[in-house]
Amino acid sequence: MTAVVTAVGLCPTHSFSKPVVDTIRLLAGLGVEGDAHLGVTVKHRSRVRVDPTQPNLRQVHLIQGELHDELAAAGFTVLPGDLGENVTTRGIDLLGLPTGAKLRLGTEAVVEVTGLRNPCSQIDGFQQGLLKLVVGRDEAGNLVRKAGVMGIVLAGGAVRPGDPIGIELPPEPHRPLERV
Repeated sequence: MTAVVTAVGLCPTHSFSKPVVDTIRLLAGLGVEGDAHLGVTVKHRSRVRVDPTQPNLRQVHLIQGELHDELAAAGFTVLPGDLGENVTTRGIDLLGLPTGAKLRLGTEAVVEVTGLRNPCSQIDGFQQGLLKLVVGRDEAGNLVRKAGVMGIVLAGGAVRPGDPIGIELPPEPHRPLERV
């Protein structure tokens, strides 16, 4: 299966979900044009309270559409944008990518993966019990975060549903994703 963008979204306010739109425009070094998280420095409110001068490693949020399938099988209805993602994908193991992987979205845009989204209790505010499904433990007891990955925009451009996704891995040794 070819990796593809299935939906895109943005929201100008700090809302939990992001409405799906036809096209988003990524701006190099900033994020998604018109989105509340656009900027060189961190925009997530909890991180701004700690240190508003931190670099924004969370300019773009990507979630694999396969997570929506998994949640549906557990009885939840979660659609693209519902968990706050800017880009919903299919056919790519986002969570298995190493830190620094580059994703070419469409013909122009390039996003460098910086780490895992750290889901919080707001997810249970969206649908009670959902947090337990997007944060769990593996067989060894290690914490597993499934709510997507975060990235920074290296090259801007328009991103639309149906756009192919190309993957460029960084040089080895690869570093596993950590929360950002």
